[in-house]
Amino acid sequence: MKAGIVVFPGTNRERDMAQALRLTSGVAPQMIWHRETSLPSLDLVVLPGGFSHGDYLRSGAMAAHSPIMAEVRRFAERGGYVLGVCNGFQILTEAHLLPGALLRNAGMRFLSQDCHLKVERDGLAFTRRWTSGAVFRAPMAHGDGNYTASEDTLDRLEGEGRVVFRYATADGAVLPQDRTCNPNGSARAIAGIASENGRVCGLMPHPENLVDPAIGGTDGAPLFTGLIEALAA
Repeated sequence: MKAGIVVFPGTNRERDMAQALRLTSGVAPQMIWHRETSLPSLDLVVLPGGFSHGDYLRSGAMAAHSPIMAEVRRFAERGGYVLGVCNGFQILTEAHLLPGALLRNAGMRFLSQDCHLKVERDGLAFTRRWTSGAVFRAPMAHGDGNYTASEDTLDRLEGEGRVVFRYATADGAVLPQDRTCNPNGSARAIAGIASENGRVCGLMPHPENLVDPAIGGTDGAPLFTGLIEALAA
């Protein structure tokens, strides 16, 4: 399995992501600077969290125009797997690799806390280690995580089974209007979505920060172990 992690000015979660991939695959991913104009031979491209370009204009807006993103777009068009977490999810929407946008959190406050995610779509490479309805804990750390899209787009995502994760209570209840359950106010409590072919996935919380029992638990590990299994199949 060959993975590459794209690093932008202001990225700060690349090492967390590298450690998650290393622990679950045994292979160290390559770091790819955003000014590069080509990608090496890869199975997976990851856009990690942070504050690319200081979140100026809009979170992810400037990073979406970095030279490497043209190659990431071509990689995705060829059917490559792409994972975007937090700022990476924002970049995927700004680059139009995923629909919708991430707005300021409801309440206009930065959120740094644990949340619970409910798996809405199993069978994808990103969810093959879970069953639909499974709930897991994940840390969140963002100021612009309020997912929004037109009602038509939201209906299309629902109808096509492209809502992958939702914010939920620990027992799996989805309460979109309840800020203890859906703290950033995302439309329909959506925390993560996928592309039409299921090979591009973006989510706001950080499963890479829960892959090691020594630092709090392994709730996020199934995402990476399942993805690596899919790539090896």
